[in-house]
Amino acid sequence: MQQYTLPLFIVGLILITKGADWFTESAVSISQKSGIPKMIIGATIVSFATTAPEFAVSAYAAYLGHTGLTVGNAVGSAICNAGLILGGVIVLRSIPVEDSSFLKRGAFMIVSALLLVVVSIDGMLTPVDGILLLIVFVAFLYYNYRLQSLLFGTNEEVNEELGEVSDSISKDVVFFVLGAALVVGGSRILIDSGTDIAMWLGVPEMIIGLTLVAFGTSLPELITAISATRKGHNDLAVGNILGANTMDITLILGASSLINELPIQDQSLYYDFPAMLLIMGMIVFFGLTGRKLARWEGAIILATYIAYVGGLFFFYMQ
Repeated sequence: MQQYTLPLFIVGLILITKGADWFTESAVSISQKSGIPKMIIGATIVSFATTAPEFAVSAYAAYLGHTGLTVGNAVGSAICNAGLILGGVIVLRSIPVEDSSFLKRGAFMIVSALLLVVVSIDGMLTPVDGILLLIVFVAFLYYNYRLQSLLFGTNEEVNEELGEVSDSISKDVVFFVLGAALVVGGSRILIDSGTDIAMWLGVPEMIIGLTLVAFGTSLPELITAISATRKGHNDLAVGNILGANTMDITLILGASSLINELPIQDQSLYYDFPAMLLIMGMIVFFGLTGRKLARWEGAIILATYIAYVGGLFFFYMQ
């Protein structure tokens, strides 16, 4: 099977790339036709679909007892999303922060990370801890639901207007689902082949989860962010990252801990979690102080991520 690993890796990348293109275009079209702001679309619908690979991998790993891979994938994906993906996108093009919901979504992300640290101090994520994380996830969904209700109201006139565009949206929904399927399927292929490569190199499970698998499962967010930013939909890219990070922590780790208790290594408590909080904190701080995420700020965020990965291999590679 080794001779097929590299070709499969390339096939997975192609599927993700094409799927993300359909995914982004259909999401933006749905937003424009329905009147739903792209920040909401990005933080909910797009985030759900782009987080699907992380959820599938972490939940299945927890079921099989590979808890190091479960935690490493979820936390590593959150760090990768914030540091590598959003940082890299900002380096390419500064992103205005005009939507007031940025603060609230950023707050959900930070609160989720802080809660994870608090419930992990005893060295174990139990089902009770998982329920606490899932409560934050439900609160995040409710916030987005309430925001949408406030924007549209519930009167018959609005419902009729949305009904009038339902036919034209149906095609977009089809491409949205197809794009999401390609993204998830391509990610699965990419993860399997990439993990084989890493195993051949003798990389520990936790390191695999934090780096290669985390990067592989974050590829939907990466491709979506690049595609959205290239087409000028910066708010979709930011909303997707903030929403995906909240889901990585609350939904993925919360649900996985219900499947199997998750031991938290000292490395996570004293290195991975602080790095995650630092990078997330920089994003929120930079976005609020300057009302935009400038390219030089993106460079700092990206450099912090690179330093984190370098330290990971320097201090924890066995």
